Amino acid sequence: MKKGFYLSSCSTCKRIIKEINFPSDLEWIDIKENPINEKDLDAVRSKMGSYEALFSKRAVKYAETKPFLVDESAYRERLLKEYTFLKRPVIVYDDFISVGNDAKTIQQLTLKFSASKT
Repeated sequence: MKKGFYLSSCSTCKRIIKEINFPSDLEWIDIKENPINEKDLDAVRSKMGSYEALFSKRAVKYAETKPFLVDESAYRERLLKEYTFLKRPVIVYDDFISVGNDAKTIQQLTLKFSASKT
């Protein structure tokens, strides 16, 4: 799999995509226009180890959803129903995976995909 899942209205996603020299064969998928499907979500989960690791607890709707997140199947269901719960960006390039936008993750992306485009 060579896919990048992002949100086109997210300024952080846009900045990361602009600054990192991603390979041209990476397929970018705007999760608002094309929410992650079951097959891709399950593939990403198999690389990360859990659906919870893919779940953004910073999402606005998290507070109202939190009581329902009791197990992995609940996380999976919410991720499939609401695109805003997916931590972003998610970059899957062969065996490499990156989820989120914290400083350590951005550093790993930069090391993996080299220098800036700018």
